[in-house]
Amino acid sequence: MERAWEADPAASFERRLGKSAKELNATGGRDGCPDIWQLDNGDIAVIGRDLTETYAARLPDDVKIAADERLVILPGAMLSSAKPDIPDAQP
Repeated sequence: MERAWEADPAASFERRLGKSAKELNATGGRDGCPDIWQLDNGDIAVIGRDLTETYAARLPDDVKIAADERLVILPGAMLSSAKPDIPDAQP
């Protein structure tokens, strides 16, 4: 069955949305950092902690995670700092 949307593995990182983890004091600078990026095709890449297994049994009834998807968590302050960079939805 074909999906309505599919990630394009050829897309490139274009610009960070919001502030870096370093700017938000959300990293020790050792093991990697959460981040939000817009790709050159308009899609969004999110880097966060993989908690797919932790949340799997607690998902709302209408939420499904496909075998090739992961549930990631990032600091709330990071998404809040990205708000000015995220355009409003077009009708």
